[in-house]
Amino acid sequence: MKTALIVGAKGVIGQNLADHLRKLPDWNVIGLSRRDGGPDLIDRDDVERKLGTLTEVTHIFYAAYQDRPTWSELVAPNLAMLVNVVEVIDRVAPGLTHVSLMQGYKVYGAHLGPFKTPARETDARHMPPEFNVDQQDFLESFQQGKRWTWSALRPSAVGGVALGNPMNLAMVLAIYATMSKALRVPFRFPGKPGAYHSLLELTDAELLAKATVWAATDPRCANQAFNINNGDMFRWSELWPKIAAWFELDVAPPLPMSLETIMADKAPLWTELVRRHELYPHTYAEVSSWRFGDFVFAWDYDMIADGSKARRFGFHEFVETEAMFYRIFDDMRRQRMIP
Repeated sequence: MKTALIVGAKGVIGQNLADHLRKLPDWNVIGLSRRDGGPDLIDRDDVERKLGTLTEVTHIFYAAYQDRPTWSELVAPNLAMLVNVVEVIDRVAPGLTHVSLMQGYKVYGAHLGPFKTPARETDARHMPPEFNVDQQDFLESFQQGKRWTWSALRPSAVGGVALGNPMNLAMVLAIYATMSKALRVPFRFPGKPGAYHSLLELTDAELLAKATVWAATDPRCANQAFNINNGDMFRWSELWPKIAAWFELDVAPPLPMSLETIMADKAPLWTELVRRHELYPHTYAEVSSWRFGDFVFAWDYDMIADGSKARRFGFHEFVETEAMFYRIFDDMRRQRMIP
C-alpha cells in the first residue's frame, strides 16, 4: 500500500485527486486542508505538531495555494508552505518515495502577457518573482542525495467541481449563466474583446488527477516537469454560444465588464435562487470565483502549451473540452449547486 498526503485537499485539483486515488486499490489517502482563521502551513511549529506523526506517507501531492494582492507577495507564503511540508515529512517518513508539485503556465509567464506558444517545458525562465519557479528550485535542491524523486505538473486553467475555490472557471461560468437566466439577460462574454477570439486550452480536473498519479509512480517521470492539458484547443467565440445553449440562454455580443464588480451585489439574488429552486444552501462566497473569471477572460492572447512530452513519456489520456463542461454542469445539477 502507498499513502498519499494531499496538501490542498479541498481545492478543485485536490478533491479530484483524492476521488481518483480512493478508486485505486493500493492507496491510502490523507487530506490536508486549511481552516479559515486557524494556523496554516506557514507556521512551522504547527506543521511539526500536525504532520510530525505521519510516518507512513510515501507520496506528497502538493496543490496548496495562498492568494496575495501582488505577484511578489505570493512568493514568501507559497514557498514557505511547501518547504515546511516537505522538510517535515522527509524527516519523519522513511518510506517517502515521491513529491508531486502542482504548477501552471505561470512558469512560462502566461499571467504577464503574450508569451511564447506553444510553451514547452524547456522554455527559458522569465524575470522573477514567480513562486512556481522558486518551489521547483527548492525541490530540485533539497532532493539531492534523497531516495525520493519529484515531478511538476503544469496544467492550464482547471475545470472541475469544488466549492470555495478561488480558481474555478467552471463555477464562474455556471453561476454567471444562472444569474443571467434569473435576471432575464442574455449570456454575454465579459472579457477583453481580443480574448473572445484567442486560442485557448483547458485541463480537466479528472484528467489532471490521472496524470498526477502517473507522473508520481512511473519511474520514467522522475525529476521531470510536464504540461498537462485536455489535448484540444478552442476559442470562446465558438464555445460561448454552446454553453449558452446548454443553459437555455440567448447570446448577445460581448461586453467588457468586471465580474468581480458587477457580481458584488448579487448575494441576495443567490439566496433567493437557493430558496426558489431548493438548492443545497451553499453561501454566495462558496460559489463565487469572479476575480479568477476576470483573469481568464482577459487573456487576449493565445494560451497554449505543448503537451507532447507527457505523451512521449507514456501518458495518453485526453478529454474534449466542450464535453468536459457539460459533464461538470450536469454534476453541479446533480449536487443541487445550480438549478
